Amino acid sequence: MEIGVINGLKDGGRCFEHVSQFGLNVCQLQSWDMTLATPEIADAVVMEALSAGVRICAFWGGVPGPSKWNFTEGPVTLGLVPPEYREERVAALKRWADFTSRIGAPALITHCGFIPENMTDPEFEPVVEAIAEVASYCLEQNIEFWFETGQETPVVLLRVIERVGTGNLGINLDPANLLMYGKGNPIDALDVFGRYVRNIHVKDGLCPVNGDNLGKEVRPGQGKVRFPEFVRRLKEIGFDGELIIEREISGEEQKWDIRRTIENLQLWLG
Repeated sequence: MEIGVINGLKDGGRCFEHVSQFGLNVCQLQSWDMTLATPEIADAVVMEALSAGVRICAFWGGVPGPSKWNFTEGPVTLGLVPPEYREERVAALKRWADFTSRIGAPALITHCGFIPENMTDPEFEPVVEAIAEVASYCLEQNIEFWFETGQETPVVLLRVIERVGTGNLGINLDPANLLMYGKGNPIDALDVFGRYVRNIHVKDGLCPVNGDNLGKEVRPGQGKVRFPEFVRRLKEIGFDGELIIEREISGEEQKWDIRRTIENLQLWLG
């Protein structure tokens, strides 16, 4: 398991100093800005990553329109679930798939949203069809399409993967999100969908304390993930993908927390 970090796409692709400053050589590249999804910027990314000696293990693509990270507005704004944004977002993810393929990354990642738990919900099948359209397009580009965990329970993700059946679906497991959304325990979740986990977000968090807002994100090791046990379980199921540190704050505190997390991961990995 190789340690890496989330890295925002910016400056026309000249953005890999964020990775190198921590002595790392792998990242998950991320952007919400569709104006950056161009062949020219993709080619610049390839050159800049090569120059910095950084491997891009996946690309995380955001989609247009509103995104509210809570329980009140999240179900009607996030991912491919809201029908009024679905067509535009499928098209956006196809553009990101082109970008992902051009930079040589193996997979495109996104949040698909609050996929209905009830498979008889009339919106369940349309959401599955939208995911299948994106996954099929990714397959044509010779890349995979990965779900970042968060708004769905583990069994819902498993159900969707089975329904779509394109063979190129995987999971970017964010263990903190499962807890912060109140959707599950990340260690137990590996029993449900562990064989589909391709990538890990090293992030920690707390459970929700009210019915409107997510739980709080905290530095890895300070929340409810139980990282030493989580890492041991990943080893037991044969996971050998990347451990990508994500700390959703900015400035010097973020840098300090990333460095501390690298040290902790080296201990947890033994």
